[in-house]
Amino acid sequence: MSDNKNNDLIEQSNQDTLPNEERRKFFGKTAAIGLGAAVAPMSAAMFASMAQAKAAEAANSPFVHPGDLDEYYGFWSGGHSGEVRIMGLPSMRELMRIPVFNIDSATGWGLTNESKRVKGDSADVLAGDSHHPHMSMTDGRYNGKYVFINDKANSRVARIRCNVMKTDKMLTVPNVQAIHGLRVQKAPETKYVICNGEFEIPMDNNGKSTLEDVSTYRSLFNIIDAEKMEVAFQVMVDGNLDNTDADYDGKYFASTCYNSEMGMTLGEMITAERDHVVVFNLARCEAALKAGEFKTYNGNDVPVLDGRKGSELTRYIPVPKSPHGLNTSSDGKYFVANGKLSPTVSVIAINKLDDLFSDKIKPRDTIVAEPELGLGPLHTAFDNRGNAYTTLFLDSQIAKWNVEDAIKAYNGEKVNYIRQKLDVHYQPGHNHTSQGETRDADGKWLVSLCKFSKDRFLPVGPLRPENDQLIDISGDEMKLVHDGPTFAEPHDCIIVHRSKVKPQKLWTRDDPIFAETLAMAKKDGVDVMTQNKVIRDGNKVRVYMTSVAPNFGLTEFKVKLGDEVTMVVTNLDMVEDVTHGFCMTNHGVQMEIGPQATASITFIANKPGVQWYYCNWFCHALHMEMRGRMLVEA
Repeated sequence: MSDNKNNDLIEQSNQDTLPNEERRKFFGKTAAIGLGAAVAPMSAAMFASMAQAKAAEAANSPFVHPGDLDEYYGFWSGGHSGEVRIMGLPSMRELMRIPVFNIDSATGWGLTNESKRVKGDSADVLAGDSHHPHMSMTDGRYNGKYVFINDKANSRVARIRCNVMKTDKMLTVPNVQAIHGLRVQKAPETKYVICNGEFEIPMDNNGKSTLEDVSTYRSLFNIIDAEKMEVAFQVMVDGNLDNTDADYDGKYFASTCYNSEMGMTLGEMITAERDHVVVFNLARCEAALKAGEFKTYNGNDVPVLDGRKGSELTRYIPVPKSPHGLNTSSDGKYFVANGKLSPTVSVIAINKLDDLFSDKIKPRDTIVAEPELGLGPLHTAFDNRGNAYTTLFLDSQIAKWNVEDAIKAYNGEKVNYIRQKLDVHYQPGHNHTSQGETRDADGKWLVSLCKFSKDRFLPVGPLRPENDQLIDISGDEMKLVHDGPTFAEPHDCIIVHRSKVKPQKLWTRDDPIFAETLAMAKKDGVDVMTQNKVIRDGNKVRVYMTSVAPNFGLTEFKVKLGDEVTMVVTNLDMVEDVTHGFCMTNHGVQMEIGPQATASITFIANKPGVQWYYCNWFCHALHMEMRGRMLVEA
């Protein structure tokens, strides 16, 4: 047999490891061999090579067998659904949805008293636009404590506790409109959450000043105390802040900034040739704060520092027009600003920033590379081998490029820094690598969050799903291995190794989320773990009730029409996954009560007669019988 035929047959023995598209190429290539062709003997070296290839592919397979666990947690923003979603990677299975800025009837989020306390002054806001989920860190590594997420629509930042995967704090940021880019301080630990107020508004935005005087408009950089969830200080800048990130030494934050013209219309915003990246010197900002070098606005006491051009607190690095994403390389060496309207990204050397703030070099001297990648670069992610991965929105591609080679090319060497371009479907925005925002980047997986899906899935009407795509980056070439439809909108995500996250299996009785409810019960003289009791206080009625599958502690209680009723339900079950619900029919009242949790909800008994309540989370073979009556006297 010829060498060519022998090679074809070796290739055939490996065809089951190839993606579908490659298999089709293989069958077209080898059909001429014929069914009766003799097979050449396989050497031990050939078998070893085949086994090694199969083992390598299996080691980074996206398939997770039933009963097996994923290697990573993915935290996905829900975009204009206002939620955060937990995914398992590499299976891309959706594990849980965490309601944050939205209303959720399954858990009662936005309906229960506990969730309204968390939402605070925005409890009446029923919608949100969640963009950038990011986990707290210690020494540049995820620590599994919190995930923070912003609401662009209503200028809020929320915090999710990862031990229970529930939102526990929420802050409406003053003096700004549209909180957009959000990241965390990476080192030494996440003392601060940093985020951008994108839209410029008058600093005294009280309607009394001249609303049309755009010279008074400013955008603010916001530094939030991660534990207190309070604004520590704000920094006034020139232009509209977009995305942001932090270094690995706890010294510098950086943000892309567009509309340096401070225009109010599209035409006015794109006249200048360049915009800029604003770099914030944290030590100088904290010193100015301590020295009292700030002002306050709009009747609140949040200190606002002046970081406009010429300030000692900031430096403005010119970059191509309308930059978008700002990403820190996993080795901690570079900030990468993505061009959006330019086919380039700008690589800023972080080790040059000390000299920049000492005025030893000029702002553009910090840029060590500006590789041309393609049309519409938006965001860049990194592996642990010196490679970067940039989404090209207009080209519908991921560009893989080598950072050090791009620097060599910028210095005049003839070197090809682009390693590969991979088609994605379609118009990718954010992308993230596994652990790629930390020192633990492992170079295994890349997720591309695509804004359109078009022909990828069954048609479902004019509103179509968007598309999460999983890409294997463990080898020399990127391989697209999974399409996953997703709904409104997979704006951003992070990929965290499962070893970093330690969720509880049961609630602890001293959890602060229901502490105020327990304090109310104590004031009423009720032990919620042992007592079922109705407290009447004029037209306010508080009903304390236990639940153990398949029974509520009270099967009936009486109120009068128009009474304000507060239901307090405690789940006494000790078995994980035995969640109870409480739903009062025809009243828009329902909530989740996890094992050992206490939850409460308040409503008006506005319908006379018999009103049934029931458990709306399946808990027992006699789940349908778990119910009771509220008797409403007219």
